[in-house]
Amino acid sequence: MRKSQVKQMRDMVEILYEAAGEIKKSLEKKNIEAAQTLLCDSQDAAIQMGEFIEDIEGEECVTIGYLEEFCNELVNIYNSLDEIPANKVHKLLHRSVLRIENSIENDIKVIKEIVFLPYKASMWDSLESIWKAADEDPNCNAIVIPIPYFERNSDMTLGTPHYEGSEFPEYVPVTDWRKYDLKEQRPDVIYIHNPYDDCNRVTCVLSTFFSDKLVNYTDMLVYVPYFVLYEPNPDNEKHVEDIKHFCITPGVINADKVIVQSENMRKVYIKNLLEYFGDTPENRKMLKEKVLGPGSPKFDKAVNTTTDDVVIPDEWLKIIQKPDGSRKKIVFYNTSVGAFLQNSDKYFDKMRYVFSVFKESDDDVALLWRPHPLMESTIKSMRKGLYEEYMALVAEYKAAGWGIYDDTSDLDRAIAISDAYYGDHSSVEQLCRKVGMPVMIQNCEITGVNDNV
Repeated sequence: MRKSQVKQMRDMVEILYEAAGEIKKSLEKKNIEAAQTLLCDSQDAAIQMGEFIEDIEGEECVTIGYLEEFCNELVNIYNSLDEIPANKVHKLLHRSVLRIENSIENDIKVIKEIVFLPYKASMWDSLESIWKAADEDPNCNAIVIPIPYFERNSDMTLGTPHYEGSEFPEYVPVTDWRKYDLKEQRPDVIYIHNPYDDCNRVTCVLSTFFSDKLVNYTDMLVYVPYFVLYEPNPDNEKHVEDIKHFCITPGVINADKVIVQSENMRKVYIKNLLEYFGDTPENRKMLKEKVLGPGSPKFDKAVNTTTDDVVIPDEWLKIIQKPDGSRKKIVFYNTSVGAFLQNSDKYFDKMRYVFSVFKESDDDVALLWRPHPLMESTIKSMRKGLYEEYMALVAEYKAAGWGIYDDTSDLDRAIAISDAYYGDHSSVEQLCRKVGMPVMIQNCEITGVNDNV
């Protein structure tokens, strides 16, 4: 039974206790008719409780037997009101209600309902280890509800709608967002990984799922970032300032709990949030309880995924394997949204240069290019004039067939099979460092064949 449903039963028990007290008062005043009415009302309440519990727990639930005994007690008392003293009536009723109360506490298992609301399948790794723990807990009902989102047009209006419910791993049972009413079901906990509500220039989730609404549908709204960042020094003011825009977002502000990647990151979040809320003793206490730094589920997923856990597509194997059957070294080439926006005028030249260098070494090295999942949407929204050039570059790379193009939702497969990382500073870089992979960051200023990569 859900926590909220158990609370309903507890509230009904309190009503039965109060009715017992009122019955005693009525009998002391010789108001037999009022006592009879209260006895009938108590019986109706007990029958409703029994039906409610039977619907959820089944007819074998022990509590139903105590409710039946209580109803029998009510009938016996009703038929003997002239013979039983008020004190004894109260004692009999109180004892019977106490049995019901104890049974609700001891015989009905409280199941916590936890809802996960991812929007992009490729970002599911930011929630997966939490979901797995909840799913394996017999006292939890873990529900994954992928939610729709829109691409933004360049004028910030909503553009192409997307729903990625079919792209989640097969072992993750997905619930249709249209078949679960958050307001009606009111889950105990809701997890989100999109903190932006209406503030993102690239994508926007359906407004129904903005954090300022979700916080009203649960006892605990939890935000877990879909990204990981470089490890900051909380005493370094530049680090604190650099990360500020990640800390002051609607999801962070509205959430009851915020789960970040480390204790240092927690301190940085708290510093920025104290500036936002005001540095008072009350806010310090609130934020210490609100922001937690146990680590990112993204790290859990990356570290725990091995080559034995993934299936490599046949078209990738053709690129990875040498003619003698041995395996080439795989370099994970990551292009990030942030680096592109900072270097838009020369970014594609850099990419072409990188492709040309790795093409020359494709006998021994396989390049796995995985652009940020929002790269295409970002260019369309924020650098519209470069969109056709980017799509042509993607098409040219894919048609050449010497390298792997990975736009799937399975980031951890790419990490598991790669031997080294090359590309921009990003969450992916941090994950590759976490698994012990060699990392080299590209310099977008170097785009000529006479330069060093």
